[in-house]
Amino acid sequence: MAARADLQGSAPSRLQRLRLIGPAFVAAIAYVDPGNVATNVTAGASYGYLLVWVIVAANLTACLVQYLSAKLGLVTGQSLPEALCDRMPRAGRLAYWAQAELVAVATDLAEVLGGAIALYLLFDLPMLAGGLVTGLVSTWLLSLQSRRGQQPFERVIIGLLAVIALGFFAGLFVTSPSAPDAVNGLIPRFAGPDSVLLAAGILGATVMPHAVYLHSALARDRHGRHEGEQRRKLLSATKYDVGMAMLVAGAVNLAMLLLAAAALQGSDTGGSLEGAYAAVGTHLGGAIAVLFAVALLASGFASTAVGCYAGAVIMGGLLRRRISLVIRRVITLIPAIVMLALGADPTQALVISQVVLSFGIPFALVPLVVLTSRRSVMGPHANRRPVTGAATLVTITIIALNIVLIYLTATAAT
Repeated sequence: MAARADLQGSAPSRLQRLRLIGPAFVAAIAYVDPGNVATNVTAGASYGYLLVWVIVAANLTACLVQYLSAKLGLVTGQSLPEALCDRMPRAGRLAYWAQAELVAVATDLAEVLGGAIALYLLFDLPMLAGGLVTGLVSTWLLSLQSRRGQQPFERVIIGLLAVIALGFFAGLFVTSPSAPDAVNGLIPRFAGPDSVLLAAGILGATVMPHAVYLHSALARDRHGRHEGEQRRKLLSATKYDVGMAMLVAGAVNLAMLLLAAAALQGSDTGGSLEGAYAAVGTHLGGAIAVLFAVALLASGFASTAVGCYAGAVIMGGLLRRRISLVIRRVITLIPAIVMLALGADPTQALVISQVVLSFGIPFALVPLVVLTSRRSVMGPHANRRPVTGAATLVTITIIALNIVLIYLTATAAT
């Protein structure tokens, strides 16, 4: 494969790096899924530019976490689930797989709902039918990966990411965010418990457990395992891949918040995607609202396919069992379809799914930091002390914020 051989010279050239990008962009879809849309737009509409710093901090965190995941795959030749499988007893593996599978199902639920809501907004399609269409499209995307391989799948996902970016950036061409207020929003602060809840929700919707599990497999499967200088060059190219992908994802998330802060501040979105769409239409016009919904639809299609792919990596790594991605897609679609058939509130279902994801974050981040810090696992590529310190601080902060998210969500419901 060209990607495995194109590493001549003392350091990867810019062209070589461009040829090697892809895995991080697939993982980046998790950072612009429907959960992100709901939290970012609500944050901007409710608090203006106050939480800009949270978007920036979450994106910097994502860069570190995703690079460590990719590095683990490239150096060890194992995905994170596979590395854990080799170090856990059978009972532990089964318990770990159960929580990771629950996280994958919760992820899929949120993303199918996002696609269904977008189809309802664009075509007035009933939610149940929209969920089925989203499932069918994601099944086609997964069949493309199964039949054609990873690189064609990456190209399609990158194309959908471009649609997402265009849809959410469009509104910034008809409204002008305040540069001084945006810069002021870089100062960390809150404005009461509800803003803390939103900040935790933004972070919870950004650092996704399934993206951590998946990226280690994506990097390994795309590039293979190399030694010596070849490995060093691949790690260098992977930093470029992760940096570019997270820059795009972070810019899209920031665009959502800035758009809402500039045009929707004070609007009552109800914390829902439907409310955000209605507010965009009212304040920015129907054309921008349609582009917003198209971006949401692309987000739903891409993120549910990537989430299902992650579930297959988790099962294959921890249980050493593999089933067809298409069959898995059908199985994991069932909970979302049942909820839609029962007429469940999509917004409430999205909130619940984010809480479930919060429970799963420590199980992905803690072993990632521990494994990538061990010389017995990573050899000379083990994390240096400053990286380990930063990764540990990030992990503790994310866990603490998600505990806050769970607590505030529970108390808000009572």
